[in-house]
Amino acid sequence: MAALLDEIAWEGEPLVPARADPAWEAEIKRRGGQVSEVDRRIGCSPWLREALLSLTVYRPVAMPLRLFHIGAMVTAQENACRYCYGANRAYMKILGYPEDFIHRIERDLHMAELDAKEQAFIAFCRSLARSRPRPARSTVDRLVALGFSRPAVCEMAFAIALGCGYNRVSTFLACPPERGFERLANGPIGRIIGLAAPLLQRLKRPGAAPAADAPLDVATLERSRFSGVLVPLAGLPAARIMRDALDGVFASTVLGPATKALMFAVVARTLECGLCETQARSLLAGSKLSGADADAALDNLHSDLLPRGEVVLLSWSRSTVHYDTAAIQRETRELRASLGEDQLVEAIGVAALANATVRLAMLHA
Repeated sequence: MAALLDEIAWEGEPLVPARADPAWEAEIKRRGGQVSEVDRRIGCSPWLREALLSLTVYRPVAMPLRLFHIGAMVTAQENACRYCYGANRAYMKILGYPEDFIHRIERDLHMAELDAKEQAFIAFCRSLARSRPRPARSTVDRLVALGFSRPAVCEMAFAIALGCGYNRVSTFLACPPERGFERLANGPIGRIIGLAAPLLQRLKRPGAAPAADAPLDVATLERSRFSGVLVPLAGLPAARIMRDALDGVFASTVLGPATKALMFAVVARTLECGLCETQARSLLAGSKLSGADADAALDNLHSDLLPRGEVVLLSWSRSTVHYDTAAIQRETRELRASLGEDQLVEAIGVAALANATVRLAMLHA
């Protein structure tokens, strides 16, 4: 069973200090989010903060909102992310989920309140988050056979995969838990809000839906980086979030482009995803690395053709796929000897997005 909240070790002080950014904080609130400890530490990476905010305020269009909430907590628990696990657990309390219900989900116990579809979703969530190995493509067909639509299953995979990315950012930065929010949710006020939540939802008048960009179609996604991963998301808002994150990470100049491509390839090889390894290696075209150089870099997790301070990121990237929380936090602290703060945050973002992308590729595999 995955670790419970009070069983997760959290190593030392945050790796990056919190910094205020009034303009971005106003944007978070405008879009319905709350400024978090994570937000205050990743401001130097515009593409990363946008990707994480997009997940935080995401509202599913194909999968049930109830499963979206449950999945966020289960994913954080599987990734042993004390920050996200605590925040999502508290949020479920605020939304009115009873403590006993949450307690049984996190202990993976049989629940009469959950039907076969919901239990299958939780099993899928744990399996994809853990990825030892990644779920087979046939898992999608089994979930569809249970009654989920195919777009719903693709949206589930997106939420779990990008949730794994968010978990890695907050874990590797050792972000302090949202103690105030957790205390509120578990105290008298939280209990009152939780009891009133179902009634408030019934009384809430529907407002005008926020303006949304047109969904990305298959033809557009086929022209994108990691097209094989993105195409199954066609028509969902999730497709644009993933496409924009991938465009953003490879447009950024904080780390070298070859370093980032190889980091994605390392994660892909570790998770035995030939699709993502091939697509990551295609991004090396025009770099100093030949095909043989890329082979050597992936075999040895080292290349003299990368910037000196970035070479260590290849071996570290492999460590980000499956990790002990305390150990990966210590290993990430050691990166500060060769990287500046902006580079450190960027490296964490690259590894997080690579892990999300390769997990999401199970929809194609």
